Amino acid sequence: MPQDLAHRHLLARDLAQARVTTDERAPLLGNPAKRASIFVMPCARVAQAPSWTAARTNETAGDCMSTLEDAVLHHLQEIGAGLVDLRHELHQHPSLSGDEGPTAARVARWLRTHTQARLIEGLGGAGLAAVFEPSNPTSDQTLLLRAELDALPISEVEPLSYRSTAEGVSHKCGHDGHMAMLCGAARLLERFGAAGRVVLLFQPAEETGEGACAVLADPRFDELRPDRAFALHNLPGFPEGSVVLRGGTFASASQGLWVKASGETAHASTPHLGRSPALALARMIQELTPLAAEALPGHRDAFITITHLEMGRPSYGVAPGEGELRATLRAASDEDLETLVRAAFTTVKRVAASEGIEAEIEHQERFAASINDEGGTALVEQAAELAELPVVHLEEPLPWSEDFGQFLGRAPGALFGLGAGAGAKPMHSARYDFPDDLLTRGALCLFALTRAAFESPSDEESER
Repeated sequence: MPQDLAHRHLLARDLAQARVTTDERAPLLGNPAKRASIFVMPCARVAQAPSWTAARTNETAGDCMSTLEDAVLHHLQEIGAGLVDLRHELHQHPSLSGDEGPTAARVARWLRTHTQARLIEGLGGAGLAAVFEPSNPTSDQTLLLRAELDALPISEVEPLSYRSTAEGVSHKCGHDGHMAMLCGAARLLERFGAAGRVVLLFQPAEETGEGACAVLADPRFDELRPDRAFALHNLPGFPEGSVVLRGGTFASASQGLWVKASGETAHASTPHLGRSPALALARMIQELTPLAAEALPGHRDAFITITHLEMGRPSYGVAPGEGELRATLRAASDEDLETLVRAAFTTVKRVAASEGIEAEIEHQERFAASINDEGGTALVEQAAELAELPVVHLEEPLPWSEDFGQFLGRAPGALFGLGAGAGAKPMHSARYDFPDDLLTRGALCLFALTRAAFESPSDEESER
């Protein structure tokens, strides 16, 4: 094992001896009310796991495994600097949801330079798929690994040498790192292959919740439909390089609520002659904020966040006649979210009617819960063991949402996290930046998933 990688694995192993509680990590989970325990489990050494090379050689299992382990880690060290360069380039040139064409083009050029994968462009908008077909397949299964293309409407404030060149747009969720890690897995697949077909998907519009559905609805995706699907997301606040995992719901369901309140303007000196939405909006905020506890008693993972309020135009002479309110509704399951949505709808309509205001309601940015099946969770654990990364088991779902749940609703698999460091800035902070030290570990973990997945029968194979 190269010396610097060995050193990193030793550090990860030291981290694996710790046990932390959610009380200590309330900010990273986003809900201080949670009281779940998180266990960090040490993993066995790669040399004890009989899974690296079953489809690659006719040598004895122990000998070929040791040889390929050294070769994989050596190649990973060789390409590491290139992955950092790629991540920095993607960071410098971010694209917002729905406008990721330039980012997808950069990734496509890189893949054409470094791999012979078959590329399918323009999936569901700007989506890009890199298809690796095995030369001597031993499995007829298809495995999908996904990263996201889009950035956020947040200005870069850090004096980075690779700071964003797009005004008001930057990668503050780490999607630049996710893309670079998936490209690292592509280099490993190009060099070492896989036992079955692997599809690397660079998905558009994750931040708005629209991209996964658009890709799935694209007729060209039919030929790529996977038997298993996986994605990772970096997680600040967890030990760097740890694999964060949970069976069942990993990331919550959510939906945006947009209320447009209409009344009638009046002179500010005679507000009683108009119908201002001010009191109605104020009451809506007061009643929506605690509504989850009433609609879903005992469900601490359900809550409503008021995200926007606007009323009239800046003026001292006009009592406004219109306003709007936006909120995000969250719950651990799609069913609970539906219950919360219905309760919010009823509350808004009741308050508006009592204040003599018309209220139009729109639902936006719907994210399904990301639900990991038992087999997918086990495969991620196997991959972490192969990559010698410690595993953190969550007892409760993470409160944020990810549209990868749409893929998991159609194929078994898992969404999991990769710890970005206990002291890392939180995602969506203007001071956040993806840690480059994660790139090779993430690439190795994704590549290890291709080994673990093709050595375990899929659900359909098990039934047969």
